[in-house]
Amino acid sequence: MEIFLATRNPGKLREIEAILRDLPVTLTIPPEMPDVDETGASFAENALLKAGALARHLGAWALADDSGLEVDALAGAPGLYSARFGGLSTDSDRTMLLLERLRDVPDAARTARFRAAVALCGPDRPTVIREGACEGLITRAPRGSGGFGYDPVFLLPEFGLTMAELCPEIKNRISHRARALEAIRPDIEEALRGGVRR
Repeated sequence: MEIFLATRNPGKLREIEAILRDLPVTLTIPPEMPDVDETGASFAENALLKAGALARHLGAWALADDSGLEVDALAGAPGLYSARFGGLSTDSDRTMLLLERLRDVPDAARTARFRAAVALCGPDRPTVIREGACEGLITRAPRGSGGFGYDPVFLLPEFGLTMAELCPEIKNRISHRARALEAIRPDIEEALRGGVRR
């Protein structure tokens, strides 16, 4: 079974492939994707918009995620705007802006979470959405070279490491995206059998 991913991010493809590697599916980034305005009021709504548009465009199964970082001291920002925080174009610039905004926030108050929603949509099939979250703290400087996005400043207190310092095996078990994908795994298995759970 082939499932198309509504992303242009090869790092995200690698993560999803690793998490779902035991399923008999081929995950593919399509050569072209419909333009989708992410106008949803939540990660779930944006994931639904992307998966639905791609499934209709290709007439095939599509999987989309929408995810971001919520920082309590910033009233939940950057949230839905994590990928375009401050209008900046690179992960590094957005991360530096985040650290600047938190410069005067004490360590104990730098609580945050990564949140993800994953949507699975097939042609003429109902769409299912599953969600996951991962709690942590924002560090004062980037640490680690793995992952992407805000991973280098997202500290997991139980490990004493940032998401970018974790080995992929652990990250792909405990991350927000991993939790959302594990939640949607039974829906993918049902799709393999010709249906999908409601």
